[in-house]
Amino acid sequence: MEKFTLPIRFGVAISGSLIGYFLFLALLNYHTNPFFSLFNGVITGFGILEAIKYHKLEQGNNFSYTSGFTVGVTAGFLATIIFTIFFLFYATEVNPNFLEELLTVFKREYNVGIGIVCFVVAIMGFTTSVVLTLTFMQYFKNSNNPPSK
Repeated sequence: MEKFTLPIRFGVAISGSLIGYFLFLALLNYHTNPFFSLFNGVITGFGILEAIKYHKLEQGNNFSYTSGFTVGVTAGFLATIIFTIFFLFYATEVNPNFLEELLTVFKREYNVGIGIVCFVVAIMGFTTSVVLTLTFMQYFKNSNNPPSK
């Protein structure tokens, strides 16, 4: 269990930041504009980057691509799960009109419910986590190239 404390800590911090950002947008009534969700990738990316960086500092010479990837993906997935649960709670309990306001950009012929919206939020979070972790691990991985002369 000790090896998962770092990604859990960073996953909770990332999700707290995502929730805080969402609530800030809700105060300004911008939370129904999908454009502002692009910043979620920046928040998630920064959290994953810091988690991998901190893990590499802890591991020293024992750092491996696999362990760094595991830390990044675990932190991102946990943040996504927590944020998706919050999103579901917000859309059903706190602001029941949120889904209707959010979906005004789509044509009304589609029958879109809270389930599919939460599924899309989760898939977007999982995808962002995997892509950003793969990207950051290119920076953190140990090189197998011989030193240049």
